[in-house]
Amino acid sequence: MATFNKVSVDITVVLGTTTMPIHQVLRLGRGAIIELDASEDDAVKVLANNLPVAQGTVVVNGNRIAVEVGELLPRAPDMR
Repeated sequence: MATFNKVSVDITVVLGTTTMPIHQVLRLGRGAIIELDASEDDAVKVLANNLPVAQGTVVVNGNRIAVEVGELLPRAPDMR
């Protein structure tokens, strides 16, 4: 019988990115809108410990937001 230890993995979902000068970042406040380089229908990137593992789409169910995994990305040869 296999025994499994609990391992924590940080999962990050990237909706898009942008580049801003530091003076604009310092002026951000509550309610600020940051425009991303992605559109509504673009796939989101799913990272595990900052490594890309999947792509998916955002799913909204009531007041909850989730990501539906659509494609698992191939692992690098050095990852086991």
